[in-house]
Amino acid sequence: MPTFLPDLPEARIQEALARSPGNELRSGKIDGPESSAALVANAFGWFLDRPLALPALPGVPAGAVESVDLAVEMRFPWADGRHPWLDVGIVTHTTLVGITSKRYEPFRPAKVSDFSDVYDRPVWGPNMARYTALAHGLIDGTADFRVLDAVQLVKQAYGIRTRAEKRALGTVLVYLYAEPATWASGKPVDAKRRAAHRAEVARFAQTVAGDEVVFKALRWGDLLRQWAAVPALAAHAQALSLRFGDLG
Repeated sequence: MPTFLPDLPEARIQEALARSPGNELRSGKIDGPESSAALVANAFGWFLDRPLALPALPGVPAGAVESVDLAVEMRFPWADGRHPWLDVGIVTHTTLVGITSKRYEPFRPAKVSDFSDVYDRPVWGPNMARYTALAHGLIDGTADFRVLDAVQLVKQAYGIRTRAEKRALGTVLVYLYAEPATWASGKPVDAKRRAAHRAEVARFAQTVAGDEVVFKALRWGDLLRQWAAVPALAAHAQALSLRFGDLG
């Protein structure tokens, strides 16, 4: 079983991770030195029982937090098939914020990710036209993203939009990523791949800007620096830095 930082609701965290399709607990992957799931669970698990303590994410004006959940399924407007999962779901009075977190994933060999025919349905509305155009570009090969998993982000945006529409909430998709200088082994992370990832994140944000689901890229290092400046969160931020090292 994974070892969590002190002062975390371990039972609630394990319950959330157990329902996630990533199989992090059962497979033992969460115990790996490069686990992204461990970082998310330790960082945001602290807020499961104290959501009001979570400040607004940098650059994400969403109001006071009402609830924080880990491993949240964002279902599409149909029952069958697979539906996207977000690492963190945050609900405020006005906004649904979904967080997808990456640690080392963008700097590993890319996995093939694509769309099935079910995504090409006229259910997303005119205010998702930029995401939909990007989806078509990813399908026909005219949109080239080699490091960033743009397909996953489009699917997650669709899922967030569907869930928020039922509650009449605004929507934000936060891409929370690390830029570690080295792998857990101490070997340097390819600087060119890190630069390419950052460039593709910026291009994705520009491509979908103006659509209903607001896309916000945020670095883990910047988030922890924000928390470190909040007296009530300073110890938590320090503990995360000590456990997970330099996140960029």
